[in-house]
Amino acid sequence: MVKVAVLGASGGVGQPLSLLLKLNPMISELALYDIKLAEGVATDLSHINTNADCVGYSTEDIGEALKGSAIVVIPAGVPRRPGITRDDLFKLNAGIVKNLVSSVAKYCPNARLLVISNPVNSLIPVAVETLKRCGVFQAGNVMGVTTLDLVRAETFLAEYLNEHDVKAMGGPIGERTYDKSKMYKFVGVVGGHSGETIVPLVFNHMMSHTLTKTGKYDEFIHRVQYGGDEVVKAKAKDGSGSATLSMALAGSKFVNEVLISVHRREEPRRRANRTSERKNVTISSTFVYLPGLSNGKEVQEKLKQIAGSECRVEYFSLPVVLEDGRVTRVDKSIFDNISQREREMIKVAIQELEKNVTKGRDFVAHKTKL
Repeated sequence: MVKVAVLGASGGVGQPLSLLLKLNPMISELALYDIKLAEGVATDLSHINTNADCVGYSTEDIGEALKGSAIVVIPAGVPRRPGITRDDLFKLNAGIVKNLVSSVAKYCPNARLLVISNPVNSLIPVAVETLKRCGVFQAGNVMGVTTLDLVRAETFLAEYLNEHDVKAMGGPIGERTYDKSKMYKFVGVVGGHSGETIVPLVFNHMMSHTLTKTGKYDEFIHRVQYGGDEVVKAKAKDGSGSATLSMALAGSKFVNEVLISVHRREEPRRRANRTSERKNVTISSTFVYLPGLSNGKEVQEKLKQIAGSECRVEYFSLPVVLEDGRVTRVDKSIFDNISQREREMIKVAIQELEKNVTKGRDFVAHKTKL
């Protein structure tokens, strides 16, 4: 069984995420850490009749929280609120993530590190550079959680297609209605995790044609890229809030994929004839450091070709293969059948990502003034 630590477990994302993880049968111990309320959250969750043991830890106990953790999830930090830009978020959250990652390096250096805190595009470089300085960096261990972008893409694509079918058929169409929970077959998301760095890819040409024909393609892209703004605006009536519940669900889905990969490491011993197909798990997308990963250099070359310049793309979100919870290979085939419009969006994303990554790298190098 697996110990999972949640750093920032009492926050808007941390609490619902911890609840969802408590329900996961692959977790044996859930270590909940925060600067306040963690013990109360853990006690509350411990009354749920699932087998994961829940223990809360405060600031002085972070070593105990992390010791023995196979997976560390970081939703800690300040959430987006009306008037707060992603630059503001970076200034507030970079120091928090750097300190937490330093503790991970000290107490569980081999843990798989999953960062939810925003802005992911800049905070993953902060995590990578911090681990490098601590001498424990492993490229396959560090993942930025971008799953919410895919969850939104699947949701919105189904909504637009269903709306079109209802109008075309004059009413509900029963079994032909698109199921939001099964749209992962038809859409993916690559790039980064903010604004125009988020690039939805519609794999099904008929669906893409339908969006274009109905004039909904641009609206679909914008909603996926700026879906977080919808939530911030809706919650602004009460003075605060960003995407917490949907982010918690997306985070738990990602953790589950990592857990599946961890648990499958033992299966080849029992099923020797199915080793290759059982021990690897492909997940939808995650924001990773490309150098040092299998196919990483090839992806960098593809991105340079798309950008049409001598760009230095070191980080990108794309489908990856996991083994024992670690990224072992990135999927370069994701770029093989993209449209010209999608190429243009990737080009724009690359330009913005370079700025985001530089900001994170400079922060750890003490070149950023907060």
